[in-house]
Amino acid sequence: MEVFRLSREKFAVPLSGIGSALKGARWNSVGTELVYTAINRSLAMAEVAVHFTAATVPDDYVILTIHIPDDISIQNLPDTELPADWNAFPHSASTQSIGDKFVAENKYCILRVPSAVTKGDSNLLINPRHLEFGRITIVAKEKFPFDKRMFKS
Repeated sequence: MEVFRLSREKFAVPLSGIGSALKGARWNSVGTELVYTAINRSLAMAEVAVHFTAATVPDDYVILTIHIPDDISIQNLPDTELPADWNAFPHSASTQSIGDKFVAENKYCILRVPSAVTKGDSNLLINPRHLEFGRITIVAKEKFPFDKRMFKS
């Protein structure tokens, strides 16, 4: 399977989860490494674009195409296990604890979670500490200019 990740070029490779560990994010707290990816390019863009205005869009983004072998272990997070505030903005500690537990248990390499930005789409969170992580590869890295028409001035 292929997944996609938008990143500033200087932080794009190697895949590590260090950036999310430094700041924390929706599905992990500070100190927990996760690599955030999306099931398609559009979702990868939407997940990043919600944080910008026309004046703050960086011009150094790249999109990574990442290959995940079909036999990599994946845990699907069922809707029934989502906390009521799972898609709140700003994100809550309840979703961070889910990702933190996923990494700490280290049973699966991938956690499939719903997108809080695009209803019906999924993000795949990769645990860089899992034994299978070394089998995940970047197969392409391309410049990704954002279309400024998407942002309000």
